[in-house]
Amino acid sequence: MPTASPEAGGEAPRARPAARSRRPWSARDKRNLRLGLLFISPWLIGVTVFVAYPLVYSIIISLTRYSGMLAPIFVGFGNYVTLFTDPLIKTSSFNTLFYAGLAVPIGLVVAILLALAMNRNVREVAVYRTALYIPSLVPAFALSFIFVVFVNPQFGLFSLLNNALGRESVNLLGEPISAKIVIVLMLQLGAGNAALIFLAGLNNIPKTLYEAARVDGAGPLRQFWSITLPLLSPAILFNLITGISGALQVFTEAYVLTNGTGAPDNGTLFYMMYLYQNAFRYASLGYASAMAVVLFIVGMLLAGLVYWLSRRFVNYDTASG
Repeated sequence: MPTASPEAGGEAPRARPAARSRRPWSARDKRNLRLGLLFISPWLIGVTVFVAYPLVYSIIISLTRYSGMLAPIFVGFGNYVTLFTDPLIKTSSFNTLFYAGLAVPIGLVVAILLALAMNRNVREVAVYRTALYIPSLVPAFALSFIFVVFVNPQFGLFSLLNNALGRESVNLLGEPISAKIVIVLMLQLGAGNAALIFLAGLNNIPKTLYEAARVDGAGPLRQFWSITLPLLSPAILFNLITGISGALQVFTEAYVLTNGTGAPDNGTLFYMMYLYQNAFRYASLGYASAMAVVLFIVGMLLAGLVYWLSRRFVNYDTASG
C-alpha cells in the first residue's frame, strides 16, 4: 500500500526517538553516591534495626507459641483466633477507644487554646510560652506519681478541697469511668507540644486576612471560625494523627496509677497494658506479638481513614501576606 507523501496532504511518518544511551558512572558519581549513603546511613540503620526488623520479627513470632525461653512452636493463626475470642481483649479495646474518644478531641481543644494564649501580643509573652510549655517536659512516669498523690482519697489535694467544702472524700481511682477520666485530664498537662505546632500555624496566617475581616465587621469569634480554624487545619490534621497514635498506645500513666493491675475492675486495663501483661507477666510473647500486629493494622487503618476524610476539611491554601 503506497504511503502518502507530505505534498499530497498525508502525514509524514514520525521518526522513532533514538534510544537514550545510559552514561557510564564516573568516579565523581560513585563518590557522590557513597557520600549520600554515608549521610543517610544513620536513618537507614535506625529504620532497619528499630522499625523494619521488629515489625517482621513480630509478625513471625505472632504465628508461634513462644515464651521467650523455649523454642517457638508454630501454631499458624491460632493466636489471632484466641485474640478475637478473648474477653479481656474486648475490655481493653473498649477502655482504649473510650480513652481515645475523650483524650484526642480534648487535647486538640486544650492545645489550640494554649496556642492562642501563646500568640498574644504582650510584653511577657516569652514568659507565658515557657510556663505553658514546661509541663509537657515532665516525664509521664514522674507526672503519674504526682497525680497519685493529687487524687489520694486520704491526703490528696482533691480530697482536701472536698473536705474544705464540707463534702466527703472521693476515690477517683476507685471507679472505672472516673479513673479513665483522671488519666485523660492528667495527659492534658502535656498539651504544650501540640500547642507549639499550632503556634507555628498561627504565625503562618497572614495578618492582612484579619485586617480585612475587621474592616468587614467580623468580630473575634467570627474571625476564629472563618480564618483561624480553616487555616489551622493542616496542623489539626497532624496533631490528630499523632494524638490517635498516642491514645492507642497509652500505657505509662495507667501502669503507674494502678500498679500495672488495670484496677478498678479492669477499668484502666488498656490495650497496651494487656499486651505488656501477656508478654512479660504471662510469658506469652507469641500472643502479645499477635496483639501488636493487630494494633499496628488498626492504627494504619485509622490513619488512612483520617487522611481520606481530611480532604473535606483540610485547607492547604494560604494567601501570602
